[in-house]
Amino acid sequence: MSLAEIENYAMNITLTIFMLWMVFIIWQLGKESGGGKWAYIALSLALGLGFVGFIAKIILVEFVLDIE
Repeated sequence: MSLAEIENYAMNITLTIFMLWMVFIIWQLGKESGGGKWAYIALSLALGLGFVGFIAKIILVEFVLDIE
């Protein structure tokens, strides 16, 4: 296994852990805001949109465009 492969796996694992931590932060903000269901939905959509873009980029580059 080359160093580039190890770095790729480490980055994917680290970013996954970071994204899960950010989901927890979004959930905590929604719970503590006291704004109700719609405030939680707005927080999830606004802050979670970055995750969707990041995951879409990975899918597009790895599987659709087949760029290495």
